[in-house]
Amino acid sequence: MERLLNGALEFRDTDFQAHKDLFKTLGNEQNPHTLFIGCSDSRVDPTMITNTFPGEIFVIRNIANIVPKYRISEEFLATTSAIEYAVKVLNVENIVVCGHSNCGGCNALYLPDEKLDNIPHTKKWLELAKTAKEKVLEIIPNRDDIPAREWMTEQANVLEQLKHLFSYPFVKEKFQEGKLKIYGWHYIIETGEILCYSKEKGYFELIN
Repeated sequence: MERLLNGALEFRDTDFQAHKDLFKTLGNEQNPHTLFIGCSDSRVDPTMITNTFPGEIFVIRNIANIVPKYRISEEFLATTSAIEYAVKVLNVENIVVCGHSNCGGCNALYLPDEKLDNIPHTKKWLELAKTAKEKVLEIIPNRDDIPAREWMTEQANVLEQLKHLFSYPFVKEKFQEGKLKIYGWHYIIETGEILCYSKEKGYFELIN
């Protein structure tokens, strides 16, 4: 905790001072251009990997960068409400769904049920990614080919969550009107590379 407190002081005395004018303009409103939906993994820093400043991206993070399908509910819907706010109130121009290498959530899809029994909410949450697992097993039925399975599951999950995103009527409407662009990314932690899905080519290609 001491490290966090010292970091807060250092931010105030250095980074904040260097960007004082920017923070002054952000004091009363935000106008982000992009909604970034990423994983909660501590190794994935959305602003760092996109080289963006405060106020540029509206960030949603959860286990395995999941987008629940749109539904009307009396429950407390964190991810759904944040998507709604970003698109309908902040009028973002882009949405990025970003998966990453060595994703614990994607890897957990292949664990026996009893391994997840002590984290029931996480287990339930990951049901929203099970279609990605099923598609990968159709291509790689050999469960021992872990590196290929891991890579493909992370990418298949991004595509599955993009599909869920289009179940939001206001997202689909703005996309069809050309007012919203949507991207699927796969970030490789150990190399710093980001791959972007090309619908025309049908695969993820390196951003250059």
